[in-house]
Amino acid sequence: MSTENQTKRIGRRDFLKYTVSLTTASLFMGFGSSKLFATLAPKKGGNFIKTITLNNGVKMPMLGFGTLTLKGVEGARCVADAISAGYRLLDTAMIYGNELAVGEGIKQSGIKREELFVTSKLWVVDSGYEKTMKAFASTLNKLGLEYLDLYLIHRPRGDVKGSWKAMEELYKTGKIRAIGVSNFEKSHLDELIANSKVKPVINQIESHAFFQQGMANESLKKYGIQMEAWAPFAEGRNGLFTNETLAAIGKKYNKTNAQVCLRWHFQRGIIAIPRSSQKTHIIENLQIFDFNLDHSEMQTIAALDLNKSQFPEWT
Repeated sequence: MSTENQTKRIGRRDFLKYTVSLTTASLFMGFGSSKLFATLAPKKGGNFIKTITLNNGVKMPMLGFGTLTLKGVEGARCVADAISAGYRLLDTAMIYGNELAVGEGIKQSGIKREELFVTSKLWVVDSGYEKTMKAFASTLNKLGLEYLDLYLIHRPRGDVKGSWKAMEELYKTGKIRAIGVSNFEKSHLDELIANSKVKPVINQIESHAFFQQGMANESLKKYGIQMEAWAPFAEGRNGLFTNETLAAIGKKYNKTNAQVCLRWHFQRGIIAIPRSSQKTHIIENLQIFDFNLDHSEMQTIAALDLNKSQFPEWT
């Protein structure tokens, strides 16, 4: 991240100080059918996070903890802090170089494995049937886990068909509870679905106020595939944390730009995985279930869409 981009992230939450507790589960007023959503009540932290049912029947939290750049001792501490605060969805990847740290954080938390939903991803250099099998075994070993809840093909590159065949086998044997993809476009999905036995449950793609991916979301709904947003804050690019439009909405509810963005994702029915290394921010990002954006506010945020990726290095 450049110094300029880091500067744009300053001032994210200057006007809000909160405790970790939320009010009650009855405050949930989110998007979607009650048949699709359930409420997950972690034993620690007192927070309530709704889950969504994926196309294979597995329930996944609607809000999780991203771990990109969080490594070593700090990474383990952040993961343990996130679990303590109430997060149950943890997102990592081989290319992040932090699966060991995530595994250590899980261990430090002392929480039962079955209470967590852990995601990791297969990188391009490991594409193909044999390499995927080896990469998956390495991921499990680094995390110190016996199974993954979700495994994704990180990018549509290399031998995708071979990788998916391996993932289907791992899914059928119970080593993975659900399989999906990341950064796939419609053409990639069409080809994968046409040559597979198991449909992806997730497509994890860039989505935030400045690149909302509305058409992609509608297309995924037709497939029965859940959209998940990486970089839900655009990593602070384009001044998201100080954006006046988001701040004006947040002022009404005494919420930060970050919280408004996460609530906006939630009401659109999109899973989000914000990342932070600061415990106060980790806690704050959970506190989005005690207010509800009205239609006009949702439309105001929709108008911020530049329909352009803020991460050209990934396009």
